[in-house]
Amino acid sequence: MPTSRPSSTSPSPAPHADEKIRVGVSACLLGEKVRFDSGHKHDRFVTDVLGEHFEFVPVCPEVEAGMGIPRESVRLVRAPSGLRMLGVKTGKDHTKAVSLVSERRAVDMRGRKICGYILKKGSPSCGMERVRSYTEGGMPAPSTRGLFADALMRALPDLPVEEEGRLIDPVLRESFIERVFAYARVQTFFDARWTVGNLVAFHTREKMLIASHEPAAEKILGRLVAAAASTPRAQVATSYREVFLGALAKPARRARHVNVLQHMLGHFREAVAPEARQSLARVIEEYRTGLVPLVVPITLLRHYVEVCGVNYLAGQSYLEPHPRELLLRNHV
Repeated sequence: MPTSRPSSTSPSPAPHADEKIRVGVSACLLGEKVRFDSGHKHDRFVTDVLGEHFEFVPVCPEVEAGMGIPRESVRLVRAPSGLRMLGVKTGKDHTKAVSLVSERRAVDMRGRKICGYILKKGSPSCGMERVRSYTEGGMPAPSTRGLFADALMRALPDLPVEEEGRLIDPVLRESFIERVFAYARVQTFFDARWTVGNLVAFHTREKMLIASHEPAAEKILGRLVAAAASTPRAQVATSYREVFLGALAKPARRARHVNVLQHMLGHFREAVAPEARQSLARVIEEYRTGLVPLVVPITLLRHYVEVCGVNYLAGQSYLEPHPRELLLRNHV
């Protein structure tokens, strides 16, 4: 199944031509009754909205470590030997079992070629940040990361990872999903047979998306592409992926969106009447001042790209980095 609907402003191939993008997820978020109390934390946005576009790979490291359902609740304790996962009542140590599962599953996720991961907020195993920890005496200690989340993020440092609780924030939600689709595109590109010409075309499509996050990275990637013919292919792939994904991990600020939108507007100097260009410029200014969301200037630009046949802009992933029906840019 395609990952997005075809569009004249998004002609680049889908990341997976015949399947959904694969994304890891804490099993409880899918409604699986794997929590310590035999319950779940079903997240409807994850299953009902993102499930239309992603194939989920569920994981519950505590269950896979043999802790059972139901089970004693656990917490993270800072001991001289390091961070421990202990039963709240009995003090039973589950650290080794959960750590072994976490390391194995992190490697498994790489083999399954997942393109993102959605973790359960606050979980001693799956929490991405600000997970409570305690001293051996039971006093609150500095917050930390869950055991599985830590293993996953160390094994796959470029992987887009987010917690379901943070996906409530429109900016974080749009950023995460944009990164998942971009991760899928770059992984698919380098996993296939490619030529320098293919790389030039790929980079050309991604230039403005990269610039909306980190303009300096776009120039670095341009130099990598220019030198690709005389550089070992594995080195090109590794370097390009690293810089590309690192750039997209940085938030796309409103000012950088404005710079990209104004740059795109410059491509209509000969194709669009002055009055229409002035109207576009006013809408971009309204976005800059927060009067309209990003979808408004993007929709107008897409319209003129289609009407005027501006092929260079028609190929830009920036105009449609994720399926329109997700409505992500309606809120940023």
